[in-house]
Amino acid sequence: MSRINKNVILALLTLTSSAFLLFQLYYYKHYLSAKNGVGLSKSKGSRIGFDSIQWRAVKKFIMLTSSQNVPVFLIDPLILELINKNFEQIKNTSHGPTSECNFFCVPRDFTAFALQYHLWKNEEGWFRIAENMGFQCLKIESKDPRLDGIDSLSGTEIPLHYICRLATHAIHLVVFHERSGNYLWHGHLRLKGHIDKNFVPFRKLQFGRYPGAFDRPELQQITVDGLEVVIPKDPMHFLEEIPHSRFIECRYKEARAFFQQHLDDSTVEAVAFRKSAKELLQLAAKTLKKLGVRFWLSSGTCLGWYRQCSIISYSKDVDLGIFIQDYRSDIISAFQDAGLPLKHKFGKVEDSLELSFQGKDDVKLDIFFFYEETDHMWNGGTQAKTGKKFKYLFPKFTLCWTEFVDMKVHVPCETIEYIEANYGKTWPIPVKTWDWKRSPPNVQPNGVWPISEWDEVIQLY
Repeated sequence: MSRINKNVILALLTLTSSAFLLFQLYYYKHYLSAKNGVGLSKSKGSRIGFDSIQWRAVKKFIMLTSSQNVPVFLIDPLILELINKNFEQIKNTSHGPTSECNFFCVPRDFTAFALQYHLWKNEEGWFRIAENMGFQCLKIESKDPRLDGIDSLSGTEIPLHYICRLATHAIHLVVFHERSGNYLWHGHLRLKGHIDKNFVPFRKLQFGRYPGAFDRPELQQITVDGLEVVIPKDPMHFLEEIPHSRFIECRYKEARAFFQQHLDDSTVEAVAFRKSAKELLQLAAKTLKKLGVRFWLSSGTCLGWYRQCSIISYSKDVDLGIFIQDYRSDIISAFQDAGLPLKHKFGKVEDSLELSFQGKDDVKLDIFFFYEETDHMWNGGTQAKTGKKFKYLFPKFTLCWTEFVDMKVHVPCETIEYIEANYGKTWPIPVKTWDWKRSPPNVQPNGVWPISEWDEVIQLY
């Protein structure tokens, strides 16, 4: 009896050890190797990880787009970041055989590419070819927002996103459209009622939560994990753009309604002013971009964009905002070198700084510097004759891109709150008489400059 029990126990121990060994092998294959971006080879001598679902999906997608001349480039943030960190290694190994899959084999739901729609010459048919290759594809379209205010064309739809799924991995193809100002724009990924919400985990997508705008990237082709892919030549710049890419469209329908109620000023003087103001804004934007200084449309220029998608002809100046932390000591000299002499400088960097430059045809460029407090932001104003200081309070805001006078420029994302702070609830009604010391609802006194400090400003003015 004792001997039988020993044999049973020995058999149980052997069985348990075998089961544990099998479990270790299974765990390594399906979890540890996947976590590190590599999978076990299915056959002797095969390269590590090249049988992964992700890599095969990307490979098929690249074969499809290459054969159909679809101008795509990689915009996936995770992979671009890995490429950027290991760029020298990629360059050194791009011409030789690749032994490991380090970028496209990490288990993920999506890989993101961008399609340059304006370069696509053969849209018809590729959808069908993709499905013949095993992809299940979804096309998301919407109205072209630029045609929103034109009745006859408002129903025209353009492709915004393609989702192509192969097994458990999907390719998110973001459609980039060329816009005025030499930049690229993509639309919001908004699912219509008939679309299967369970087709892929849409909430995990990194592009499409809102429209976005990007500088037109210079591209280059590299070999990654044995696949030839096109990427931005400066991956880091593209990655830095992503979290700040949100785009707000001009309100074309509302602008059209505004001009039906308030006829546009088409006098020679008004047309000449808008032309000069546009040129001044473009020159200012070019100058600040060279300096690397963020700016946004402020005051009357912001109101003109939001209310009527145009420059207000009776405003007589161009208004920009800059965060004081972005101030640079060479801003004044940069504008002077660009042909814009300094008209006045009020305040100091630590308090109420304001710059004004003289453009051509008596059009002025005003730059207001904004200061951040715990629960609000403000910019200052100074009365030249008396040295009295004023403060204009704004709720906190962030910056979004928009298109204005054929340019990609920033505006406050919280636009209506920004405008109502400056102009009140009656902002839709044109007001041609405006006292900057009394008219704004957000103005308040902010003391007086000491005479010793003010004498220097008076001399400059």
